[in-house]
Amino acid sequence: MKKFLPVLLTGIVIGVCALALTAAGNPANMGFCIACFLRDIAGAIKLHSAAVVQYVRPEIIGIIVGAMAAALIKKEWKAVGGSSPFTRFMLAIAVMIGALVFLGCPLRMVIRIGGGDLNAIVGLVGFIAGIFVGTIALKKGFTLKRAYQQTCVEGSFLPVMFVVLLVLVSVVPSLFAFSAEGPGSMAAPVILALAAGLVVGVLAQRSRFCMAGGIRDSIMFNQWNLTLGFVAVIATVLIGNLILGKFNLGFAEQPVAHTDGLMNFLGMGIVGWGSVLLGGCPLRQLILTGEGNSDSAITVTGFVVGAAIAHNFGTASSAAGAGANGPAAVIACYALLLIVTLINIKKAK
Repeated sequence: MKKFLPVLLTGIVIGVCALALTAAGNPANMGFCIACFLRDIAGAIKLHSAAVVQYVRPEIIGIIVGAMAAALIKKEWKAVGGSSPFTRFMLAIAVMIGALVFLGCPLRMVIRIGGGDLNAIVGLVGFIAGIFVGTIALKKGFTLKRAYQQTCVEGSFLPVMFVVLLVLVSVVPSLFAFSAEGPGSMAAPVILALAAGLVVGVLAQRSRFCMAGGIRDSIMFNQWNLTLGFVAVIATVLIGNLILGKFNLGFAEQPVAHTDGLMNFLGMGIVGWGSVLLGGCPLRQLILTGEGNSDSAITVTGFVVGAAIAHNFGTASSAAGAGANGPAAVIACYALLLIVTLINIKKAK
């Protein structure tokens, strides 16, 4: 029971935070979305010019700082890295492109399911399929090689940069871009968003919460404890939406979502496969960054760059459907995943 309780509690708290943040101003069905929030940050620091998705999301900073604090208190903080960094960077770009084709990370996927969005069910099927392919690669010997101990500066660089970002946006907001309309203009109060991020960061660090890891472990080892957290988020959001009268079952007219089933499936397939190769979903990468893992810091940086690429080159979807270059980007991402998988299986042998 001890191994189930922390994950269950984390899933429930994430669900409650998602509901609270949405009620306080975050976009509907987007109380917590790592991909969407990193995309907004990429826009805020002017890496892309999509005017409707530009905002420095305090939740991201809170998650990293919360995870770092928990790791330091429990003496689990350790600066490590050097495990195929550029490969991880490229995989992260692919994962982000896939997430923005679907319009959400695995966390938003389950939040959308809890809101009645059936398009997210299609995404879930693709996510599981992608994870299944990833587990085959792991069984065949896929590896990005070991990480090595590094300096404390290396392990703390990105967390410190995010804190500096939060300070700068508070002191000199004119340096940044902010959406006047669209999802980027919808935000919960900074203090509430930061507090929610801190709480989720602490709990996710202690429970090893991971959206991809739960399904991966269920397939490979018949271990279901992490999957319980996955289900807990859906159940909590579902109950909350039913109580609040915000549950909307169907495919059409879902907030910040589209009904292109093939793109939803393929987009989340990329996220599932890529997350297994990277060793964790986008949320897990933020947690590992807080723990001092520079490989995850590079991965998070890749997510931000991937978001910029998605919007600068028209691969990101919108409520109207897939972006003009979305299908081509999906094909390119699957090709990248296949090449990385095959090359690193051969190296392992």
